[in-house]
Amino acid sequence: MTRVLITSALPYINGVKHLGNLVGSMLPADVYARFARSMGHDVLAICATDEHGTPAELAALEAGQDVATYCAEQHAIQKRLGDGFHLGWDYFGRSSSPQNRELTQAFARALWKNGHLEVRTTKQVYSNAEKRFLPDRYVIGTCPHCGYDRARGDQCENCTRVLDPTDLVNPRSALSGSTDIEIRDSAHLFLKQSQFVPRLRQWIDSHRSEWPHLVYSIANKWLEEGLHDRGITRDLSWGVPVPDDIGDGKLKGKVFYVWFDAPIEYIGATKEWADANNKGEQWRDWWQGKDVRYIEFLGKDNVPFHTVGFPVTIMGADEGWKLVDQIKGFNWLNYYGGKFSTSQKRGIFMDAALDLLPADYWRYYLMANAPESADASFTWEHFASVVNKDLADVLGNFVNRITKFCAARFEGRVPGEGAYGDEEKALIAELDRRVAELRNFFEAMEFRKALAELRAIWVAGNEYLTRAAPWTHIRTDRARAAVAVRMGLNLVHTFAHLSWPVIPATAVKIHETIQPVAGGGRAVPFPTDPMAKELDQLEGGQPIRASDVLFAKIADEQVAEWKARFGGD
Repeated sequence: MTRVLITSALPYINGVKHLGNLVGSMLPADVYARFARSMGHDVLAICATDEHGTPAELAALEAGQDVATYCAEQHAIQKRLGDGFHLGWDYFGRSSSPQNRELTQAFARALWKNGHLEVRTTKQVYSNAEKRFLPDRYVIGTCPHCGYDRARGDQCENCTRVLDPTDLVNPRSALSGSTDIEIRDSAHLFLKQSQFVPRLRQWIDSHRSEWPHLVYSIANKWLEEGLHDRGITRDLSWGVPVPDDIGDGKLKGKVFYVWFDAPIEYIGATKEWADANNKGEQWRDWWQGKDVRYIEFLGKDNVPFHTVGFPVTIMGADEGWKLVDQIKGFNWLNYYGGKFSTSQKRGIFMDAALDLLPADYWRYYLMANAPESADASFTWEHFASVVNKDLADVLGNFVNRITKFCAARFEGRVPGEGAYGDEEKALIAELDRRVAELRNFFEAMEFRKALAELRAIWVAGNEYLTRAAPWTHIRTDRARAAVAVRMGLNLVHTFAHLSWPVIPATAVKIHETIQPVAGGGRAVPFPTDPMAKELDQLEGGQPIRASDVLFAKIADEQVAEWKARFGGD
């Protein structure tokens, strides 16, 4: 048994997340965590809301709330929606927690003690209209690299380049839109990242064969372009305060930059988990133990902070904290070729998605079309097509017709007569190969390939059932029909186990047509026996029940209605 630590990029606190946010980190992290559990590994899956920085302040200001109240409410909303999508975190924490404050300050003290932090006088943007310094995200302007005219002062979301506010062309206040801004001196704390280039290069190169090309290329690009020291404090009131014993008294009233404390919350949330569950110091075993495999899931815009910023913090503290082993990075999911937009009411967000359809419709579609090798585009037409063909016609129809036929013609019990013949042996041989491939794709975190293989397994079951035709043979050869039904019911059982990482609620429902799920469905084991054994384990006479419709088809009228409601074309 392997110990597997899994973290997802932390969703920002400012509002409900859209489907692109979901598939870019949180959902694949959950799918992989479920798969790892189904393989019997000891798994700890951690996520949290990212609550510091200007996004939180700006959103609270717009909502007319103080920032602490706003963050508490939004955390509860994001937790509820995550539960609705069956995101089975061991703990969903908050970066504003006391645990994260304590750890962030401890990391800063270690870096200061080891000589990796330095106070420097910097040029900061000051707004005469607001009479205050403007942190990075309070400044917007034109990106000097790609020309995007709404680039933020910390990063251009269009080309992903990390920026300083002074880099922007035609800068203006994000609060008021005022261009009456000037540059003033302000003392800040800098992390001397440039000292770590040789060590970072060696570490990144050691993962070249493991990390996706997307992740490795972005990380390497940063080093090739020259790694600069990074300011890690801001002129804000909301955040983790800089301790008085750091900075020679020059940093009073400042807080740490959100991108310094947010990754530390991976550790902070693990401590929150331990504290909430009376685990004592077990959280340290996950972050300082030698037998843990650590995997991060994140979108491509987060790659620089996880391949440079956070690793430098870990390396510089020099306290034995765990560096990431595998990073699964994702491109962007767009909406009809354009970006999701809250302000323009364009796209589908997590709360609206759950109002329309159960979570498993979305989970399957998003993972089957995950933006792994390139950006992907959501359209209602494609979504309806995938749901109707894969979930309704292939999986749902199979489970429904074989369980109903058994209930009608075999008194709702697994038939025991007859022996498997050539048709069944051929199917067993095919599934031996396909299930092994599915397991390999899941282990490699190649989710699109995994779901294509999962669908192919469902199709193989349907094709077998069509050839075996128990509804025809029941009239003339009951034993032959019984063999096909028994094989079909064993397939139902196996499909439930194979599908659980992706569509957990439906998998449990499928499984319970055959037998109750052990442990309430916390971990439905992935089949590891040869298929000859896996597909012949149901006892003759065992009761089953007919399945209800698992997936309702999406009608053209619904597609038209949803396009009109959420935008399209």
